[in-house]
Amino acid sequence: MTEPIWYTGDPVFDTILVVALLLTPITVVSMRFMQAPYGRFAAAKQRWAVGPRLGWLLMELPATLVFWPCYLAGPHAGETVPMVLATLWAIHYANRGFIFPLSIRVPKVGGPTFGAPVWLMGMLVTALHGYMNGTFFSRLGAHFTDAWLVDPRFLVGVTIYACGLALNIHSDAILRNLRTREEIARGENAYRIPRGGGFRFVTNASYLGELVAWSGFALFTWSLPGVFILTISAANLIPRALDTHRWYYERFSDYPRERKILVPFLW
Repeated sequence: MTEPIWYTGDPVFDTILVVALLLTPITVVSMRFMQAPYGRFAAAKQRWAVGPRLGWLLMELPATLVFWPCYLAGPHAGETVPMVLATLWAIHYANRGFIFPLSIRVPKVGGPTFGAPVWLMGMLVTALHGYMNGTFFSRLGAHFTDAWLVDPRFLVGVTIYACGLALNIHSDAILRNLRTREEIARGENAYRIPRGGGFRFVTNASYLGELVAWSGFALFTWSLPGVFILTISAANLIPRALDTHRWYYERFSDYPRERKILVPFLW
């Protein structure tokens, strides 16, 4: 009996892809009834909660640990386009998986803010992300020939991705520097209004940068695994962006009224 062919013809990969894509509508529905309980929205008591540095490391690390074995096992891992894509992946997760978590300025008060449901779900998503892209880059992406490097989808996608990544990194730095090292050493946990960069236009500049980057990623990979990480990120970040915007308005009477939530000049 012939295996049914859907996306790649690999029944294991295609089944995992379907499961991953179904997580997005499930997340959209669940986020209508709850806030993602981490950071400023963390619940007072959470089972198996960890601090923000460890929480982010746990959530992001599977992307790296799963991606590279899957990528290196593929027959096209040594070819030009797969290596370019793997390099872009490595750049992203060097920042997101290691530099960002380790550079967080954690106050000595407040306790753990990442409950088990948050970091376990994060690990699942990034593990799926790593498996699907590592496998697709070096084994199943039939369009990743040398010609792909001059394809408009790749060129435009990489440009969008680079802009999003730059915005995300710059915005994270602005947020991180809202707390000085001296305040952290004294155990202070002050919140301030972020200013400059993308924050001139939106409350959630880091989220905007991340969504722009994943939009570029989906375009330059031209793949459903790319669509997965974009849509699951949007399902998580858009409701959180709305809650964050509302939080700033309620907390700071002088919050800039011209700032939009997530999309400059529009929303």
